Amino acid sequence: MIKFPAINKLRFISGLFQISERFRQMPPLAAPHRILRDPAKGGGRHSAVAGIRLIFATVLVFFISYLLGVNFVIPLFLVCIFVYLKFFSRNYSLLKLSLLFVIIFVISYFVIQEGLPIFWIPFTVIPMLSAILFEESGLSLLLALASSVSIAYLVGDIDAGLLFLISGILSIILIRGVRKRITIIRAGFIVGLVQAIALFFIDHFRIGYPQHYLMFLLNGIVSGVIVIGILPVFEYLFKTVTNISLLELADFSQPLLQRMVLEAPGTYHHSLVVGNLSEAACQAVGANALLARIGAYYHDIGKLQKPEYFSENQEVKNSKHDTLSPTMSKLVIMNHVNEGLELAKKYRLNPRLIDFIQRHHGTSLVYYFYRHALESLKEDQEVREEGFRYPGPKPNTKETAVVLLADSVEAATKALKESTPTNIADVVHKIINNKFIDRQLDECDLTLKDLEKISAVFIRILSGIYHARITYPEGSASSK
Repeated sequence: MIKFPAINKLRFISGLFQISERFRQMPPLAAPHRILRDPAKGGGRHSAVAGIRLIFATVLVFFISYLLGVNFVIPLFLVCIFVYLKFFSRNYSLLKLSLLFVIIFVISYFVIQEGLPIFWIPFTVIPMLSAILFEESGLSLLLALASSVSIAYLVGDIDAGLLFLISGILSIILIRGVRKRITIIRAGFIVGLVQAIALFFIDHFRIGYPQHYLMFLLNGIVSGVIVIGILPVFEYLFKTVTNISLLELADFSQPLLQRMVLEAPGTYHHSLVVGNLSEAACQAVGANALLARIGAYYHDIGKLQKPEYFSENQEVKNSKHDTLSPTMSKLVIMNHVNEGLELAKKYRLNPRLIDFIQRHHGTSLVYYFYRHALESLKEDQEVREEGFRYPGPKPNTKETAVVLLADSVEAATKALKESTPTNIADVVHKIINNKFIDRQLDECDLTLKDLEKISAVFIRILSGIYHARITYPEGSASSK
């Protein structure tokens, strides 16, 4: 191995950051199946960019390996994993995965170069972080595999690589779907214990240095503590949100939710029902139910600016829209999306939640005021449908699409004069079919089978909420 003076290490790390910044600024790389889908829409250009980025990444990996004196079999192994991800996985970012890998690789490299024992490497931090941030076990497993193989080569001991691979796989299993911080600490303790047991097996059932077993146990616990400490930093860097942060946002002492209770109670109740509908529907189709529920809580915060203009906050007999033209009314209604985005930025909501605010209407038509404009149309006037549509964009995930459907279905069901199960079922099917025909679901991954499951969930829950009640007599029933 080549040992660098301290100043060269600093220059090397600085160079890596400069190269990665250049790499990040290149146009995004389209997946192969998307490149070939529609050549008429610039498929050739995207294919060329994809090839350039692939070549650049490959050369960069081999160049760094050359500088570090690493055998080229390691970069070849990493390039194969990258190609596999590019062809068979969509839910990942090359830059984010590379950053996590580089962190553990650099830490391991310097620990080994300084002659420190391998239990100083907090290996399970990276598999835990990737499992929590990406919510895809396959990606975390590949990252753990690449890291453990690389460390095994740096140490020159396959047993060390197997030990870290075992701890990485176990940490991914224990962290899956985590919602509480104590779960991370418990996972770290179990991983540390298994690392000590694995070391006992590697030593052929002999305890040569008892302090090593204690250090591997502490290694797992400390790794869990480190994950808890740096998780908010990576949430910010990767612009994502974890289950732990979502549960904190579900606390009704949050300023925005408190404002909704006091200033727009109708919208607040509507958001709660939409959240319950969305959570149950996402569970049925395998989407992130917690994200959908919390996103639904915040999707209508823009109504806080003018709550009295929305039907759920109005008195039955009086409406602010009675004195407004249809064009002015639709501007007020549609503007709640933009006002919601401004409030979200003011209160620094996570970008994943801002998606729900921006996409929960897609490019839907404000049908009530559009029809009202047509009815009041004069001979020399023209009403364009495009002017009564939300600007979008359309939902691009299952969670945002489910909230769009739940939002429309809940409002339509509440407006029914007779909330019988048959009427509720008819409204649910009609709303979902209209959204599908209007192509509001074109950019998400919901299938027709998913829509059937969603409609069944909506009908069941809404029938329980808005079912008709029997009328009890004022006096007591007469005895026979």
